[in-house]
Amino acid sequence: MTNIRMTDSVTTDFLIWAKDKQDHIEIVLNEVLPSQTTTPEILHSAMRYSLLGGGKRVRALLCYAAAELCATNTTIADAAACAVEMIHAYSLVHDDMPCMDNDDLRRGKPSCHKQYDDATALLVGDALQSLAFDVLSTPTLCENANQQISMLNILAKASGSLGMAGGQAIDLASIGKSLTQNELETMHKLKTGALIQAAALLGASSGTTEQMSAVITYAEHIGLAFQVVDDILDVEADTSTLGKTAGKDADSSKPTYVTILGLDHAKKLADQLYETAISALIPFGEDAKRLRELAGFILHRSF
Repeated sequence: MTNIRMTDSVTTDFLIWAKDKQDHIEIVLNEVLPSQTTTPEILHSAMRYSLLGGGKRVRALLCYAAAELCATNTTIADAAACAVEMIHAYSLVHDDMPCMDNDDLRRGKPSCHKQYDDATALLVGDALQSLAFDVLSTPTLCENANQQISMLNILAKASGSLGMAGGQAIDLASIGKSLTQNELETMHKLKTGALIQAAALLGASSGTTEQMSAVITYAEHIGLAFQVVDDILDVEADTSTLGKTAGKDADSSKPTYVTILGLDHAKKLADQLYETAISALIPFGEDAKRLRELAGFILHRSF
């Protein structure tokens, strides 16, 4: 498990909370996934390989932090965190394949298609996506059917052609091309930001209108900040720290915030996005503590 590390903006109290939630979602995911001894064994083994035992679990943490703000039931928060982690994992498995980003390393170990094969990796993504909606549509999950339908709608929109998949399509079509900052922002609002925003909104699904509105503003800006920091780390960090191939975007001639703005201006943009995200939470005081701390981690992370 890749755990959140201490930085100047990450407190010991937050580290304990984050580790507890990371361990908890690992248990939840382990219980939901089919056993690797269940037919078809290889597919289930590959699903478990791709989903368990790695990653920062930022999207799950966003679910739980928003759930604390909005007093969302723990069972609902678990299902939401589980679903977004499955969608995220499926996207990584597909992104790493030769026909997409062609990366042999993910979370410090061989990518799914390298550990198994291309066909298995394709099916892993398909199966994880289906399982995410299976978990979120469990008939006994919510007492309020409208709440549950809304949650399914949020995840579906964030995952599809007007969300994550669409952003990936734009990304692939942009290789070797020059994009404006607005065009790059549009791409990343879909590719990365949509699922991050969905994670927070799912956790906040029991909130008031005011809380939901604040979470939308927070998640939109922190989602973009996450991608800006990703682009910065692709330049500044090494492969062992990242757990994936460093410098991959530059080698692939992909437009990034660093290539468009330069390193210093990219860092300033990340700071601005963070400040806007934090400002949205001011009315909620200590109830939004974990969301504020998580934003600080996203801004200052080193991996």
